[in-house]
Amino acid sequence: MHKQQQRNRGRVVTTTDAQGCQRGSDRFRAPSAISEVEKMEPEASNLEEFPPELLIKHPLQHTWTLWYYEPEHSKVWQDRQREVTSFDTAEDFWSLYNHMKQASELRIGNDYSMFKQGIQPMWEDDANKHGGRWLINLDRKQRLTELDRFWLETLLCMIGEGFNAYSDDVCGAVVNIRMKQDKIAVWTANASNQSSVMEIGRKLKERLRIPPSIIIGYQAHKDNKNKPGSVIKNIYTI
Repeated sequence: MHKQQQRNRGRVVTTTDAQGCQRGSDRFRAPSAISEVEKMEPEASNLEEFPPELLIKHPLQHTWTLWYYEPEHSKVWQDRQREVTSFDTAEDFWSLYNHMKQASELRIGNDYSMFKQGIQPMWEDDANKHGGRWLINLDRKQRLTELDRFWLETLLCMIGEGFNAYSDDVCGAVVNIRMKQDKIAVWTANASNQSSVMEIGRKLKERLRIPPSIIIGYQAHKDNKNKPGSVIKNIYTI
């Protein structure tokens, strides 16, 4: 994580996030949003060469918050989740992404979560309690070959409104780094909305270029909550 942080209106932000720039008046709309987010990447490292007042940032449809989980056993689970920073422009996303550790560099047991502002990365949150998650499992070998690409593509698809008409149903995404296998999950708001859930799953699988022969599953949060540590049955697969 970026080591230098400062308080800004009650939230922790990185110093790069705190740099002020003029904001454009129109927010991105799908389907052009995701391409605009991606186009910012080559320019991100050069932003500091220009005076802030000369830059016009490209606003996202939603404000997103990065969370970091570290397994500190002296704390209850909720207190192990740390809210790091929030952003609402393409440039601030790339500034954050270019200053944070890659998912593959995290310690075993640690997580990153990226959720819409106001939604906490926990099942009990009002926005999540009726929802579920598309879950992608990656073995240890894939940590060095696929994990970082999968995570970045998931973030770009999410913040760029790449799920099109169903983007409002997406709450956030989580990457878990574990000893035996890593996991990437996209959380949605309503597990019973089959058409929305399935379309989000199809788009995610297409975006990550997952072969048709590999099946990914969707689990309801209530099943995970009621059966902790058990094998959870998928309610949808694709």
